[in-house]
Amino acid sequence: MWKSHPKALPYLFLSEMWERFGYYLMIGIFTLYLKDVETGFAMTEKEASDLYGTFIALVFLTPFIGGLVADRYFGYKKSIVIGGIMMGAGYFMMGIHNLTMLYVAMTLVIVGNGFFKPNISTLLGNFYTEDQYKDKKDEGYNIFYMGINVGAFICNFFGAALQILLGWKFAFMAAGVGMFIGVIVFMLGTKHYGDKAEKKGVQPGDMPFWKIVMFILVPSVIFGVIGWLLKGVTSDANPDSYIFGSDSTDAFIFACIPVIFFYGSLYFKAKTEDKRPIGALLAIFAVVILFWAVFKLNGSALTTWADRYTDREMTGTSQSLFSSLKLSKDVEFKKDSVELYDDNFRLQKEYGVVKKEVNYPLYFRNVKQELKPVEGSKVSLWATNLSQSINPGWVIILTPLVVAFFTFLRSRKKEPTTPTKIAFGLLISALSVLVMVAAVKIGANGTEKVSVWWLVANYGVITIGELFLSPMGLSVVSKLSPANITSLMMGGWFLSTSIGNKLSGVLASMWDQYEDKSHFFWVNFSLLMFATLLMFALLKQLNKVMKEKGIN
Repeated sequence: MWKSHPKALPYLFLSEMWERFGYYLMIGIFTLYLKDVETGFAMTEKEASDLYGTFIALVFLTPFIGGLVADRYFGYKKSIVIGGIMMGAGYFMMGIHNLTMLYVAMTLVIVGNGFFKPNISTLLGNFYTEDQYKDKKDEGYNIFYMGINVGAFICNFFGAALQILLGWKFAFMAAGVGMFIGVIVFMLGTKHYGDKAEKKGVQPGDMPFWKIVMFILVPSVIFGVIGWLLKGVTSDANPDSYIFGSDSTDAFIFACIPVIFFYGSLYFKAKTEDKRPIGALLAIFAVVILFWAVFKLNGSALTTWADRYTDREMTGTSQSLFSSLKLSKDVEFKKDSVELYDDNFRLQKEYGVVKKEVNYPLYFRNVKQELKPVEGSKVSLWATNLSQSINPGWVIILTPLVVAFFTFLRSRKKEPTTPTKIAFGLLISALSVLVMVAAVKIGANGTEKVSVWWLVANYGVITIGELFLSPMGLSVVSKLSPANITSLMMGGWFLSTSIGNKLSGVLASMWDQYEDKSHFFWVNFSLLMFATLLMFALLKQLNKVMKEKGIN
């Protein structure tokens, strides 16, 4: 697999694998930690989803500036190392149970990812500009993407075991250790990077950095403050008069306006030969926002589904195995707790102090009456965050098959263009949501638990869509971007991811508002189908641009 690719690929693959090990370990336990009423922060579903959405949105917003700084000033190697160290430190600090410290830790992860994420992806693309590797770019990004998911798959087992055995703090520490290993692996590959890791410098026609600060970053902060302070129309459904759902959502959306304006200006100020490629990329960025909005529900709404609505009980050999690996925990059945349970008010607070606490999350709430255990008995449940390994597990299984499929089509000169792959990725992703609609129906709208195989099936379908779309997105940015702003345009890809992530948090925060949970998933299906139709409508023009550039 490696022989036909640049020598740097294994180091970038392993570095990204360990970086994603840390990130997805943290994400896998993040909302569970926020909602934990004993040793977490006792947040409600809406509070946790809103903070989660804001966090992952900002994590993918900072690559905009991180890519620009790397392009012009730091170079890719220095940026990746600085970003990795900041993220590792942030993960360690998350284990300190203090709300202020949590926000400081999140800030380190947000800024660190801005330096790390776009630049390691851009560095990989730099090696595929050479003639001998040019036709292997999509395949190279698929291999690289598999590295991401190997880390994302194994991390949740470490996170579950450490959280059950030692507590949240040690799980977050494991994420930090993984990140630091990633930095070390990246440094070991230095001799293979050559001039591909060097900065491109300021190019003629580039906007000076001080202008970017004054006309983009400062306005973003000002717009964000305005969004935070500005109020909409007060109603029974919106008593706090939010515009888009919460103060943080309002602030984020307003803060994005100057950044979106900046990317639009790149098109109008570009050289004639660069206008159409930049326009094509901006169109793709806009469409894939809705993909990320639904896909990133894995850390919020789908984790809630695994926690509350999925049968996680184990017996026999599986119970013994998971128990020995510390991947499960025993939960005692208390009839009184079942009767006291209230979805919207799992605890009562007065001046920030918990007055009454019920056993939350209450696993037995929607177990059939005849299947409920005897009062005081215990059952063994696999850890909720293990459900986060289903998607990366599918990626590991399916990536070789998808790569082989496109290699076969390429050998017959029938391989679809990268935009065509993205369009079909959106369509397949939309179909995955129908699996969850069926799961809701089978579970009688959450009144009965359903098999974990519904989650496995949902993730299996959306993973195919993801493999058609996500690595292809990285590839198309590398193919179409003008040489002097490649990392900046990679930041644009992550900007669309960022906006989608925040929209994901908004969707997840509405979970409790839907009495019929199938309606929640029908909304997601509609969003993805709209994106699919839009992408197919743009396909002719996008493929024309690809042909003009002489690429597929």
